[in-house]
Amino acid sequence: MSSVTTDSTFGPPTLIASDVDGTLIDDSNRVSEYTHDVLRRARDAGAEVVLATGRPPRWIAEVTDQFADTPPGSIPIIRYAVCANGAIIYDVESDRVLSAATLQPEALAKLGAMAVELIPDAGLAAERVGASAHDAATPPFVASAGYRHAWLNPDHIVVDDHDVYSEPSVKLLVRQPDLPSAEIAARLRPAVGDLAEVTFSTDNGLVELSVPATHKATGLRKLAQLKGLPTDAVIAFGDMPNDVEMLRWATHGVAMGHGHQSALAAADEVSSSNDDDGVARVLARWF
Repeated sequence: MSSVTTDSTFGPPTLIASDVDGTLIDDSNRVSEYTHDVLRRARDAGAEVVLATGRPPRWIAEVTDQFADTPPGSIPIIRYAVCANGAIIYDVESDRVLSAATLQPEALAKLGAMAVELIPDAGLAAERVGASAHDAATPPFVASAGYRHAWLNPDHIVVDDHDVYSEPSVKLLVRQPDLPSAEIAARLRPAVGDLAEVTFSTDNGLVELSVPATHKATGLRKLAQLKGLPTDAVIAFGDMPNDVEMLRWATHGVAMGHGHQSALAAADEVSSSNDDDGVARVLARWF
């Protein structure tokens, strides 16, 4: 069950922004039939559906391919994604990166030195971006030899430590699986200050640093400006600290029932979990 804490006059939403992992997809990485059907109805009613995720563009097709059965004459359910916690604006239909906010090599080197000093045995990695999701000219994910990947299907290239910082990157990732992500973030924030945005989307010892004041809310604002999307009635869904700014920015922010305490505190409403179609259950009020 969901609990509403705001004015029930909100809606219908004109822009639907949803986190992916732990929110839109279930724990098997699938979009349920019910969620698919509700989003189809929302899109047919004129609402724009945008993914807002920590994922890079190359990991978006795993989600959007589940919406590929667009009936003839219908508009795609998902046209755009805000990736890398707001650093990348991605056009799904054309497979084109519209905008990217990157940390420059000098800043990456400073941040990396801080991380190595403050987080013993941490591994470092850099997420880079090209012109498209699979731009062969740009190795997308490079890591130091000590980096222990957080996901089951690692796709990083191991490089010398100094090469992690050699090219502009949308994110510097700090990984120390022996510590909770919250502990790593707490150690880094005072030292990092205004050099970078510090956040995390999983509590398994992974923290992500990006351009200062870059998060999902700034990414959604930029996308709306670039593509003329409505922001008069925004509903946003999320479950982790990297969703907090988006939940606060939205007209109506919804946290998933299993979410991190920071997301729950930032939201106007708490819905059920991702495995219980929490997103669709809320949207079904209008669609």
